[in-house]
Amino acid sequence: MTKTLPFHKIKIAHRGIHDNQNIPENSLLAFQKALALGIPIELDVQLTKDNQLVVFHDERLDRMTASSSLVQDLTYDEVRKLTLLNTEEKIPSFREVLELIQGRVFLDIEIKNTDRIEEVCRSVVHELEGYSSNFAIKSFHPRIVRWFYKNSPKIVRGLLITDNYHNKLYDFLSLSNIFLFYCRPDFLAVSKKLICKKRIQKLRQKFPVLVWTIEDLNELDLYREMADGFICDCFFNS
Repeated sequence: MTKTLPFHKIKIAHRGIHDNQNIPENSLLAFQKALALGIPIELDVQLTKDNQLVVFHDERLDRMTASSSLVQDLTYDEVRKLTLLNTEEKIPSFREVLELIQGRVFLDIEIKNTDRIEEVCRSVVHELEGYSSNFAIKSFHPRIVRWFYKNSPKIVRGLLITDNYHNKLYDFLSLSNIFLFYCRPDFLAVSKKLICKKRIQKLRQKFPVLVWTIEDLNELDLYREMADGFICDCFFNS
């Protein structure tokens, strides 16, 4: 099957359009702002203790809320009692976000690392049943990417790549042909620290490559010819 990947110089709003003051990242308000401008959206999903999908980036809640717990240690009802930063915005469920967007802009869904791979992958597929095809999933976890290759191959899937200073073996393997054969991604999403590497640029002959995270318009110009799409934090004041 040939997949159509909508990555020709696409610019995607990283965690929605936010300033983390009045508009928190990964909030319905941040997604509404991107949606109003017709800008594609990137977001993060993970499971609560009772296996509900919520949209939140960090493992621990303390950067964005008053709680110091891990997302996976709280139930969905406990997570929903929290507010984001100094706003009235709540941590949204994945279902709420899908109901808001309704396929009107491209959705770039990052599945966060977890030990509950089967549960999170099946939950994501369940929520996406009947949804527009205007989305892709991606993950740092090779087993998550491979799960979609084996169990839901029609869904566009991507592998996130960065430099992990704590595991040089993983850094080496993540760009190896063996690793890519195991994961079978449709695209790569690469840290801007690595995008200049010859190996990454050579891989663009096989895979579309997104670069993250672009923080201002000057950076966008710098990386424009090195990637096929851009995950950006530069929309708020642009």
